[in-house]
Amino acid sequence: MKNIKYFIAAIALTTISFSSMAAQSVSATGRTMDDAEAKIAVKAKQAGATSYRIIGASSGNLIHMTAELVK
Repeated sequence: MKNIKYFIAAIALTTISFSSMAAQSVSATGRTMDDAEAKIAVKAKQAGATSYRIIGASSGNLIHMTAELVK
């Protein structure tokens, strides 16, 4: 019976730790790369992120950028 309790507790703690490490992403659009990145930086700061990593950018008439936030 003790083993079952310990097993359930271990699963619960693992689930909590994995969910707290889930990445959040944000995206922004701008006329230039610098403009789009500046908007990403503002969104990251508003979300309380310590840093961000740009994971994608595409261009056409505008630059569309996506970043992953690190909290």
